Amino acid sequence: MQFIDLKSQYAALKTGIDARIQRVLDHGQYIMGPEVAELEAALAALTGSRHCITVASGTEALLIALMALDIRPGDEVITTPFSFAATAEVIVLAGATPVFVDIEPDTALIDASLIEAAITPRTRALMPVSLYGQCADMDAINAIAQRHGLAVIEDAAQSFGARYRGRASTALSTFGATSFFPSKPLGCYGDGGALFTDDERLARAAREIRVHGQSARYTHTRLGVGGRMDTLQCAVVLGKLERFAWELQARADIGRRYTQALAGMPGVRPLAVREGRDCVWGQYTVFVQNRERVVAALSAAGVPTAVHYPTPLHHQPAYAAWAAADSCPVSQRAAREVLSLPMSADLTSDDQDRVIAALAAAVGRS
Repeated sequence: MQFIDLKSQYAALKTGIDARIQRVLDHGQYIMGPEVAELEAALAALTGSRHCITVASGTEALLIALMALDIRPGDEVITTPFSFAATAEVIVLAGATPVFVDIEPDTALIDASLIEAAITPRTRALMPVSLYGQCADMDAINAIAQRHGLAVIEDAAQSFGARYRGRASTALSTFGATSFFPSKPLGCYGDGGALFTDDERLARAAREIRVHGQSARYTHTRLGVGGRMDTLQCAVVLGKLERFAWELQARADIGRRYTQALAGMPGVRPLAVREGRDCVWGQYTVFVQNRERVVAALSAAGVPTAVHYPTPLHHQPAYAAWAAADSCPVSQRAAREVLSLPMSADLTSDDQDRVIAALAAAVGRS
């Protein structure tokens, strides 16, 4: 059993993906070829955003958003410590200070009720993370941002395709940033990402920043990066869009089946999905007790697992200086208990039943 089944996905889409890759090989425009604009138009239409800017990775998307907002040394950006390192990494790379706010105990999403108390005169932006495929409480977060004159960047690396009160993830705030890393709900075959915004000025800035700050060839208007998404990777994502709606429904069905089967299982606590939101299950993650023993038992039963994430960012050596060790206790507990189970649109019912049975046996012995 594979943790994420990309081989079955490719087999189902092989004809279309191969044809799109061959088209790029034939025209030879590997950098900023026509597939880049085609994908940007398709993704903007899919999300309802006015502007989509493809970039080299999800990390690059976050960094370019900060740069477009002119975040600089001395500024503060409020985010969650319960995320992949890229979330805090880009804040520090921009010269700003990450300010960590704890998470909700049942969703692992940033606790919007704690954000306002963390705002200072130096705060410039809020960066909520739509973890595991479910959006954070974006209406509450946007309302706080509006009261204080702040920008909001949704780190939607795991939630592309999710909906929040009828609106698309990445189209909920000043900027939305997503990743097309192969394991994501919509992934390419390498690194890739995209930024979304309705703001024309910010979109122009992001487009210039991704090509070394150029407003025209060899005219460097602003500081930039080499942040383009390869034409070949855009072609792959275009190929995968053919069945993306089906994949989202499959993920929803598999996630619902997991949650129903695990509800009430001793020693296991599924994540909550809030009313008015759905989840694309970038990972299907639960809270378990005695995780090391559970992981060992699942491994012995042939069930692969992962931990997203074993150490909160404010306990990581690179970021520990910006927060007290005991400042986010809910994140610390989550880091000890979260466990991700096999999840992809092509997970079969038989394999899912094996996972559920193995988990029931594992927690019974832990």
